[in-house]
Amino acid sequence: MRHLIAAAFALLACSAQAQTIQMIVPYPPGGNTDLMARALQAELSRALGQTVVVVNRGGAAGTIGDAELARARPDGFTIGMSPNNPLTAQPHLQQLAYSLDSFRFLCLVYDNPQVLVGSRNMPFRDLAGMVAHGRMARETLIFGTPGQGSTQHILLAGLLKAAGVEGLHVPYTGAGPMAQAALGGQIHVFVESASIPASTGLPVLAVIGRERIASLPNVPSTSELGYEVEGTSAGGLIAPAGIPDAAAQAIERACGNAVASEGFRTAAERLNSVPRYLPGAAFRARFQAESDANRTVLRSLGLARE
Repeated sequence: MRHLIAAAFALLACSAQAQTIQMIVPYPPGGNTDLMARALQAELSRALGQTVVVVNRGGAAGTIGDAELARARPDGFTIGMSPNNPLTAQPHLQQLAYSLDSFRFLCLVYDNPQVLVGSRNMPFRDLAGMVAHGRMARETLIFGTPGQGSTQHILLAGLLKAAGVEGLHVPYTGAGPMAQAALGGQIHVFVESASIPASTGLPVLAVIGRERIASLPNVPSTSELGYEVEGTSAGGLIAPAGIPDAAAQAIERACGNAVASEGFRTAAERLNSVPRYLPGAAFRARFQAESDANRTVLRSLGLARE
């Protein structure tokens, strides 16, 4: 298999230098997307039989790096690791130089469930109590997010809308400051990946979605509590539209091998992330459906630019 993959790339370039594949990460080093990219990097290099290097292009909620990727030469030697938000939410919030059609979707790599987390001194004990508290008066419930239009903001806003609650939104620069605010009692609830409450000891009120998750077997899902809100923080490999089919198919196959590898799965487990592989077509369909849903939610919040 490795020889077939290398042969596909050999058709595209002859120089040794061109055989290095750049993986653009649209965030600075140290965040979840960057860490997942670096966890995949070694295994993808091994599966392709070629060098893959991570290049960080952070800024503007991930849109600077994804815009650079969209402009890159579609030769198979520049790819990106992008999470869902810059692709499925940000285009509805601001005018961008790219859309979903600007990319060839190669493979989904991870899919992290999101959970509703409570503060240390919240004035309720569960989701029903949160809803009752929020209905007492407008903006009685104070909720945090890692930024307006973030995946977590969209999910929590959708949940509150379904529950008939108008909360007070307090945006933060990221999950760390937001968790500190919950520890200090400045906010009541927020949505994030399960690694945040695991590392802080904050209570989890619900899993956002249809099913419970293995790491929190006693925590109910929002669906079983009567609220059909669903979404995760997911990400994977994309390339500029127009990449040759041979290169795209080679990376897709190699990505499947990399995600299935023990090395990547062990690294993902250390990061409290959930490895999940989807091939390019299914990956594209997944993000298209999420983009359509986000447009509806953002319009209802008065945030969509359309």
